[in-house]
Amino acid sequence: MARIVILGAGVMGSAFSVPLTDNGHSVRLVGTHLDGDIIEEIHESRVHPRLRSRLSHAVEPYTYDRLSEALQGADLLVLGVNSLGVDWAARMLSPLLPPDLPVIMLTKGLAGDGRKVRILPEVLRSGLPAHTRERVSLMAIGGPSIAGELAARRHTCVVLTGPDAALLNRLAGLLRTPYYHVWTSTDMIGVEVCVAMKNVYALAVGLVGGLLEKEGVADNGAVMYNVAAALYAQGLTEIDYMVRLMGGQARSVLTLPGAGDLYVTSQGGRNCRMGRFLGLGMPYSQAKAEHMPDDTIEGAELALAIGPTVETMLAQGALDAARLPLLRAMINIVCHDAPPQIPWDEFFAGGVG
Repeated sequence: MARIVILGAGVMGSAFSVPLTDNGHSVRLVGTHLDGDIIEEIHESRVHPRLRSRLSHAVEPYTYDRLSEALQGADLLVLGVNSLGVDWAARMLSPLLPPDLPVIMLTKGLAGDGRKVRILPEVLRSGLPAHTRERVSLMAIGGPSIAGELAARRHTCVVLTGPDAALLNRLAGLLRTPYYHVWTSTDMIGVEVCVAMKNVYALAVGLVGGLLEKEGVADNGAVMYNVAAALYAQGLTEIDYMVRLMGGQARSVLTLPGAGDLYVTSQGGRNCRMGRFLGLGMPYSQAKAEHMPDDTIEGAELALAIGPTVETMLAQGALDAARLPLLRAMINIVCHDAPPQIPWDEFFAGGVG
């Protein structure tokens, strides 16, 4: 039995406790400074209020001010904060994280610093003190994993990625259950780029809901599956370009982190809800303020996080504008409140064969 700390009591971090406790591990679920109500509810009823699932009695809830206590004797730390919380997590962990404690990141996203785009494990590492930064083993999980389905013990297939194959295999053995299927990969860049960028392309697929609502179903009953499929395919094409450019491997694009995760994220959720408003022609800033003020829309957050850096890299020729027409369009929509104009004639510039 392992002692596992999960930092972040949102739906994904909390759902991740289900296979862990099913395997007999003890879990210390530490809420962030924004999770106070969640931790209190779990403490009182064992039910996560947003996940609407009962957590095992092997899950012990902690408030963030007890993080030091929670980390004592831990065998593994799982980071379940959202992408906006990585810097906060680094600050909290800097004086507390033992350098030999492995870390698995559930957090998905990319960061731009004006010069280049970075994966979030690099951001976390750079925020840690030097003596920890050089020794800590950082890994990540990617793939199609809806929190509610995992909490309900639906079959879920993911990839555990990191540089140390032996450590990956050992930790994967702690995670696997009859319903939680874990493969390993040393392609951390490829996996992390896929699972982050899929969000902005799921937002693009979500435009179809609004476009269809605005245009209406055709007289013969036709909807817009063709439109959605083309956006999905262009999204994968652009993910492939970014993965290769950043040093990742194409196999991650074609398997669970890329094709799989983009598929499941395009089926619904916050990206698709926002996409509908954008497809209807509503500016992003208005849609966010009026309809989803308290929601984190991962595709929009990614566009905001890397948009200025991508635009700089495009202007400098570090990125090929011809290979990223849909990303450019989505950055315009989110960052500049542009209307939803899809650049069809620029798609598949690298060919389709």
